[in-house]
Amino acid sequence: MLTGSTSSDAPLRIVGVDPELGFAGGESQALGLSLELLRLGHRAELMCDANGLLWQRARAANVVCHPLRIRNALDCLAGMRLRAFLSRNHFDVVHFHTSRAHSMAPFASGLAGALVVTRRMDYVPNRWFAPYLYNRAVDGVAAISQGVATALSTAGVSPERICLIPSGVDCARFAPPSADQRSAARQALGIEPGQIAIGAVGALELRKGHRYLLDAMGGLQRSAPGIRCYIAGDGSQRSALKEQIRQLGLGQSVRLTGSIGDPRTLFWAIDIFVQPSVMEGLGVALLEAIACGLPAIASRTGGMVEAIEDRHNGLLVAASDSTALARAIEELAGSPATRSAFGAEARAKAERTFSLAAMARSTMALYQSCLGRRTRRCAA
Repeated sequence: MLTGSTSSDAPLRIVGVDPELGFAGGESQALGLSLELLRLGHRAELMCDANGLLWQRARAANVVCHPLRIRNALDCLAGMRLRAFLSRNHFDVVHFHTSRAHSMAPFASGLAGALVVTRRMDYVPNRWFAPYLYNRAVDGVAAISQGVATALSTAGVSPERICLIPSGVDCARFAPPSADQRSAARQALGIEPGQIAIGAVGALELRKGHRYLLDAMGGLQRSAPGIRCYIAGDGSQRSALKEQIRQLGLGQSVRLTGSIGDPRTLFWAIDIFVQPSVMEGLGVALLEAIACGLPAIASRTGGMVEAIEDRHNGLLVAASDSTALARAIEELAGSPATRSAFGAEARAKAERTFSLAAMARSTMALYQSCLGRRTRRCAA
């Protein structure tokens, strides 16, 4: 597996490429990394869609942004625009943050010191294209979890090109709430004193497993009817989930909140965070939740097993198993002492392993390693 050293103190000029219109975990990572690199004295800029939320939030944070719309992986016009931009502007590193961005990597060949891509999903990528896109089109690959790294290796990506770099969270911003902050957050959601509230944050897509959370809530209506569930996010499964809530009679105990601008408004109100994904590279929302001191219940899949240590800072359950999920929710709901202990360990784990600073240090090591290898090849 690729390793590196940040022995060079010279500032680097880095451009991240992320063309997504929405603002999900990947975009929070692209923006967070850029801000941390700027703090460290580097020149970090972004190429993104001028109509997207990343553009808006990055510019509001004083990150220099350049417009680039990428319609799909075969958008040659976008590739030519990227190439023209890079030919006019020198960058030491071009960092592709999404799959669509990565598909443009061949157009950037030879126009920067190093090309790097971050892989966030733990399913095995296309075996026909992966060896080229990861072994030849870029110089290094950041895998956000061991599960992602294993999926890449299975697809034929050389282990020497892979660097394990977990996602990072701003642990100063995502922190346990004060008593007043928690009270205000619970009041805003209408959570009564003493009532147990659970929550999930993520795109309403099949891979996120919300249907199993709803099935679990259906079972809990009999054994623990007082629990309330809040699911934040939007996506293609919203209508299906609303219908499932109706069929299970969960209208009084489950609320789909829609997208929320600041997930802390949910984290600070709930007692337990639930990540029922059937497929997950690591899960930024999970990391943000544990940074806020929440005990978490997560599926035993992907990189989530690297964030949650079973019965230490949360509980792990089999993916797609609504019965096991219901048991785990009921167990934590019934034990304030366990929730408190798990929450404290969760916060410590986030600060120790998943901080933005740690991610930036590891990413800089990857950049320096790739630049060093390029320099050695040129000198040979």
